[in-house]
Order: sequence, then C-alpha cells, then structure tokens
Amino acid sequence: MNILETIERRQIDRLTADKAIPDFSPGDTVRVALRVVEGARERIQNYEGVCIARKNRGINSSFTVRKLSYGEGVEQVFPLYSPRIAGIEVVRRGAVRRAKLYYLRGRTGKAARIPEKRDDRARKPRA
Repeated sequence: MNILETIERRQIDRLTADKAIPDFSPGDTVRVALRVVEGARERIQNYEGVCIARKNRGINSSFTVRKLSYGEGVEQVFPLYSPRIAGIEVVRRGAVRRAKLYYLRGRTGKAARIPEKRDDRARKPRA
C-alpha cells in the first residue's frame, strides 16, 4: 500500500472504532440512526428506506437511501464513515440484480416493491 492508502485505512479504523458498519447492498431496507443537533440539544433520528445505490471509494464511500414520505419519494445520500451516523441497521435483505436501483424513482406502490432475499442454505435438508 502506498502512503495515502495507509493514511486512509488508519482514518477509517479510527472512525469505525466505536460503531460497527453492517454488510449491506442495494435492495436492502436499512435504518440509519442520525445524530441531529438542535441548538444545545442532541437527539437520534431514524431514517428508514431502501438502499438504492452504494459508492465504495475508501473514506469517501457513501450510500443512497430512498423512502416514501407522505406519498412523495425522498432520497438522501449518507457518507458511510460520517460521525453524524450513530448506527446502521439492516431491516431486511432485498433480492435484486442491479447495482444501482434508480429505476425505482419512476415507480410507486406495488411496482416499487422488492422481493425479500431467500437463504435456502439455512434450512434443514429433507430426509
């Protein structure tokens, strides 16, 4: 590794020392806990939606989450290693075949549903 990669690796290790980042991909429904500062107070606000994109660029990695709020689609891009993110929780895994799910922007209702990923290996084999 060159010098920049080692510095970047050290920064990522320092930022993830107090929190664990789960393994998630586009199609997964995630709940992002954000630290929101209002004046002198600080609180945690959850943002739950479908991850439609992931950008893996070292310390500049980010992911986009889309949710429907009062019938209107809302997207937010979160830096993966941001100190504002208190935690990320995977609510459910989605079975998709694309890396970027931008096609969901034009869909609403049942057309925007993503089927849940099945893990057949977890089941016991039949005798």
